[in-house]
Amino acid sequence: MKSYLTSITKQFKYYKGLGDKTFVQLSFEELQNEIALDSNSISIIVKHMVGNMLSRWTNFLSEDGEKEWRKRDLEFEDSYTCKAELLDAWEKGWQCLFDAITPLTAGDLERIIYIRNQGHTITEAINRQLAHYSYHVGQIVFLGKVLKGKDWKSLSIPKGGSAKYNEEKFNKSKERKHFTEEL
Repeated sequence: MKSYLTSITKQFKYYKGLGDKTFVQLSFEELQNEIALDSNSISIIVKHMVGNMLSRWTNFLSEDGEKEWRKRDLEFEDSYTCKAELLDAWEKGWQCLFDAITPLTAGDLERIIYIRNQGHTITEAINRQLAHYSYHVGQIVFLGKVLKGKDWKSLSIPKGGSAKYNEEKFNKSKERKHFTEEL
C-alpha cells in the first residue's frame, strides 16, 4: 500500500504536468475558445476541475467532499480574466489535492470518507478523482492539439516515433521504476 500512495502521487503529478505542458503552448484566447456551440473551453474545464479539487480535498477526512459552498453550475461559466488567473487557480486546486494526499499512510486507505453522503474508502475516493481528472486533462490536451493544429508539440511519443522510442527503451537494462520518472 505504500507503493500505491507513491504511485498515485506520481500519477496525479503526471496528469497535472500534461495540463501544464498544454497551457504553455496556448494563448489566453485559445484557452477560452469553445470550438462548438455549448462545448466547454479549456478555461471552463480548468474552472470545473479546480472547483472539484477544492471541494473534494479540503478537509476531506472530516467533511463531505461535496461542500455546501461549492457552486458547481457556475464552474461552467468562464470568468477568468487572464491566463495568469487561470494558472493560479489551476495551481491552487492541485496544491489542495497534494496537501491532502501527501500525509496519508497505508493505514488510512481503508478509512471511509463521504462524497454526497456516499461512503468511499480513501482508496476508492482517490481512484475516483484520478479517473475524473485524467478524463478532463485528456480533454484539455485534445482541445490544445485541435487548436494548435500543425504547430502542436507532442506531449508523448510523436507520430512515427514509436520505433525509435522503443529502441531506446529496449537498449536499457530492465529495472523497476515508475513510467513518469523519465518525463
